[in-house]
Amino acid sequence: MLFNTEPLTLSLPDAEIIYYPQFFDKEQADQIYAELLQEIAWQQDNITVFGKTHPQPRLTALYGNEGKPYSYSNITMQPNPWNTLLQKIKYLIEFRTECQFTTVLLNQYRDGKDSNGWHSDNEKELGTNPIIASLSFGAERVFQLKHNTIADAKKSIVLEHGSLLLMKGSTQHFWKHQIPKTTKPIGNRINLTFRSIK
Repeated sequence: MLFNTEPLTLSLPDAEIIYYPQFFDKEQADQIYAELLQEIAWQQDNITVFGKTHPQPRLTALYGNEGKPYSYSNITMQPNPWNTLLQKIKYLIEFRTECQFTTVLLNQYRDGKDSNGWHSDNEKELGTNPIIASLSFGAERVFQLKHNTIADAKKSIVLEHGSLLLMKGSTQHFWKHQIPKTTKPIGNRINLTFRSIK
């Protein structure tokens, strides 16, 4: 575990965001990525945007504590029980960040056409000032941030294989984020977003 790599705190207004470039070293990240591809119960839900329903442009899965469903964009997901791999990752994140989580939402971006549009992780079941711990495995993707009211407050980060992005404080109240589509040839990426459902 490369906990000795220095985390980077992003200097942004109304936000508390910390980036750990090598939370897992390459060998560990490669192994976890391969296990996630094989072991996770991936699904593709339909999503309704502006009155039109279409397949969500990525695969998803929810794991977590029993009785803690998660709803977003008119989708309600029931959690699968924690498996050994996810429990181990959860423990390591909680140990490093000193935060507690009940649930992990997994996203699989199969290529550059798969994406996640502008949004905040501010659903009511996450409570006030939710903490989101986002792990990335596989192909690097650009993660974009923009402030809700400050027009020139924007940031782009390339999320590396094995990296952790921690969003805390008032971030979700003041900022939106997305993983945009890209026309570049790009491989598969798996993202794990740990959160605490109240």
